[in-house]
Amino acid sequence: MKQIISTPHAPAAIGTYSQAVRVNDTVYLSGQIGLDPASMQLVDGIDAQIHQVFRNLAAVAAAAGGTLADVVKLNVFLTDLVHFPKVSEIMAQYFSEPYPARAAVGVAALPRGALVEADAVMVLG
Repeated sequence: MKQIISTPHAPAAIGTYSQAVRVNDTVYLSGQIGLDPASMQLVDGIDAQIHQVFRNLAAVAAAAGGTLADVVKLNVFLTDLVHFPKVSEIMAQYFSEPYPARAAVGVAALPRGALVEADAVMVLG
């Protein structure tokens, strides 16, 4: 049985998707961009967007009953892979060892002109 996860502490879905879906002990977190959940506006700059992406993912993880420590797979999408070292640097402020499996993908564009997006898979229990 699937359970839909939703929280006001992360940006509301801006399309036909849920913030996360839980099936048994696995939670699939939808992609987050650097939107401030209160204003629904994109924060300025790559550093701020990376931080906001991880804060948004953390809020959805908490709503599902977990934390970023429960993430087993993280996918990061960047409009410019030159920012990948910055993602790794900032990610270390939100994750500790053992780190989740991760992929980084360069893309032509992201919603709302975002510079970075990340989604995740989390396992609870």
